[in-house]
Amino acid sequence: MSESSKRQFVDFTTVNLVVNDEVRTIVVEPRTTLLDALRMELGLTGTKKACDRGECGACTVHIDGRRVLSCMALAAMQAGKRIATIEGVERNGVLHPVQTAFIEHDGFQCGFCTSGQIMSAVAMIAEAKAGWPSAATDDIRRQFAIRELSKTEIRERMSGNLCRCACYPNIVDAIADAVERG
Repeated sequence: MSESSKRQFVDFTTVNLVVNDEVRTIVVEPRTTLLDALRMELGLTGTKKACDRGECGACTVHIDGRRVLSCMALAAMQAGKRIATIEGVERNGVLHPVQTAFIEHDGFQCGFCTSGQIMSAVAMIAEAKAGWPSAATDDIRRQFAIRELSKTEIRERMSGNLCRCACYPNIVDAIADAVERG
């Protein structure tokens, strides 16, 4: 079936997104995931498509400052929201402290999970700074303090991001170092 004949059977929707601080307009089939829209419509291939069912974290992006698995989010439901991908983490050619720490601590091997790991780590650090507890937090009745972000806390908070190469110790060290740097 040709592309034009497919279009006559499917309603498409126009969606305005703010991706990496730039307003972008896409026309997608309503069932298109944010992951596929980022990769196929906008050419932002840093967000990886791995499990495509919300199990691995390789597709992690930020939506309005919160980490989200983009393979589980519909693009059409993100209209007007601020989306950040790995391509938008560095600023004016300067790497984010988490990116720098990943390089210095060799927090990647094959690199496939790296963009999702970094996006999750950046948001996780912001969550910890905001006082959010985790399942590893000793006393959830009081506000969490960033100085309490131990390696155990980091492991728990990053548990949704999988690494096939098992670089977990280096990833945890990189995140701990980025937190120390502020």
